[in-house]
Amino acid sequence: MSTEFRNFLALSYEELEELNLQAKADRANRVSIDEIREKRLKYLSDEKRIKAVTVLFSDLEGRLHLLDYDKKFLLGSYENLTFDGSSIRGFTAQKESDLRLGIDWSAFYWVPADIFGNGKVLVFGSVIDKDGTPYSGDLRGVLKKYSDTLYAEKGLTLNAANEIEGFLFAGRDAERKFHETGKFEFINTGGYYHVLPLDPLRQFIDTSAEVQRSMGFQNEKDHPEVAPSQFEINYSYGEVVAAADQIQLYKLLTRQIANNMGYTASFLPKPVVGVNGSGMHTNVSISKGKTNLFWDEKGQEQLSGYGWEFIDRILTHALDICLVLNPSVNSYRRLDPHFEAPNQIKASATDRGSMVRVPIGNSRSMRVEVRSVAPDANPYLALYSIFKTGIDGTTSKIENLRQAERYLPDNIYSAIEDFKASKWIGQILGADVQGRYTDLKQASADRCPRALGTFVKAPEVQYHHEVYNQSLWNLF
Repeated sequence: MSTEFRNFLALSYEELEELNLQAKADRANRVSIDEIREKRLKYLSDEKRIKAVTVLFSDLEGRLHLLDYDKKFLLGSYENLTFDGSSIRGFTAQKESDLRLGIDWSAFYWVPADIFGNGKVLVFGSVIDKDGTPYSGDLRGVLKKYSDTLYAEKGLTLNAANEIEGFLFAGRDAERKFHETGKFEFINTGGYYHVLPLDPLRQFIDTSAEVQRSMGFQNEKDHPEVAPSQFEINYSYGEVVAAADQIQLYKLLTRQIANNMGYTASFLPKPVVGVNGSGMHTNVSISKGKTNLFWDEKGQEQLSGYGWEFIDRILTHALDICLVLNPSVNSYRRLDPHFEAPNQIKASATDRGSMVRVPIGNSRSMRVEVRSVAPDANPYLALYSIFKTGIDGTTSKIENLRQAERYLPDNIYSAIEDFKASKWIGQILGADVQGRYTDLKQASADRCPRALGTFVKAPEVQYHHEVYNQSLWNLF
């Protein structure tokens, strides 16, 4: 189709980075939402080259959904954006399907046209129930409310950074075709650091890093990981909701870039047995003003007593939140002690098999690293559960809690039972969301072999919640 008469927005990467960093600063500085909304509405009205606004939201399992609204329609109707909630897995039943989207104008992104298309901008939305209240199944809204309340009432800022590992496999839609091929094909076997500058994996990483930089991620480092065809692209700390949004964008842009190159970016936790799996090590801290509350120069490992109490509560509730942090059949393959798997319910400064690690830090960077989080976890649910548990949870009287011989489940069935029976989960999520999430995970488990065995089974890939196989899901 001819593009001769089109004049849609396509900014340079330098222009994009400048705009996104300014938006990120406004968000971090908690500029009034009214001020930001008016600024964004004026920009959309004045910028004639924008055709559509993509509104993003996530379902209960963390699957990202995108709705494109015509710009002119959105400018007149942004307070009444309805959609069918019954079409979203884990959301409303058909008889009560109407939900609305509220726009979080602070979570606004300018995007590269070569990756996302010309004439579009992105903004995150919040799901609103029929009565106008935040929808309980929208964990982004739950996390945002919790974060905003802690800041308003106690002056606390929740900070997070995630180290998201993934695999790059040959061919498009490699996950969807796994039941036909029975294998994933590596595009690189160099391993940790050992990749030539123009190797396909390196080109993919470089391109992804450029896109992240243009979107204001403030990259730190990127590299191939230990396993063949595995990658990790690290970026800076952020306030917890912004950090969770970046996880969703990271996975979206890497998948699109891989697809453009004829590959598949996969965030299955353990797609290939015999090599390291993929994790999403989650680094968290809490600050008040400019003070990092986890830092104490004289504390054990230089972590404050407040930080150790946070860890103790995480260890106490480790079994309660395990299904949140490891939500798929495949994720329990990763919890294998032969590959530095964090399956021990312990805390350590050095042992990478511990669920929680205390990395070396200083007054600015001191943090707690929760290592057992899988890359397919709902980032909003995972971060909410970690912070809510670490701050408000109880502490067990287990002797030597931080080093006791306790282990995370090695299968999803045990994790489902722990989650389903957990009073703590019922308290922090509510019985309705606890029940819906349990049902989703039970349905996933029931489609798959009960014993994991040595080989990755087709159903654990085919029916994975991040693999877009809705036509197959409907057969069950």
